[in-house]
Amino acid sequence: MIDDLIGKYLDIWNERDAAARDLLIKAVLTDDSVYSDPDYAGLHGHAELSEAIGRAQENFGDLVFTLGTLIGAHHDTALFTWRLGAPGSDAPVATGYDVVEFADDRISRVVGFFG
Repeated sequence: MIDDLIGKYLDIWNERDAAARDLLIKAVLTDDSVYSDPDYAGLHGHAELSEAIGRAQENFGDLVFTLGTLIGAHHDTALFTWRLGAPGSDAPVATGYDVVEFADDRISRVVGFFG
């Protein structure tokens, strides 16, 4: 389940259509979810995250996120690596780590770190 949920979370970041992205967000993240990374101190809820992803995608061009390694998971928390690169390429242009917390079979909090 954790692998699937993290995969769907990365699908959110790769979805270019805002309406489709919003549907994914509602399915994967809790209504009161919180997201933070070095660029954002804390995005609250679905709309703020979707808007930030849309802005980020303008800079990404055709780059996509892929799962690196699920480093570990216990209780309601998981740590994984991700890669951002050209589709099908093994050479990422950026990497990072995310810590995710779960609630009610969805993600409730994401704390991202750039590699």
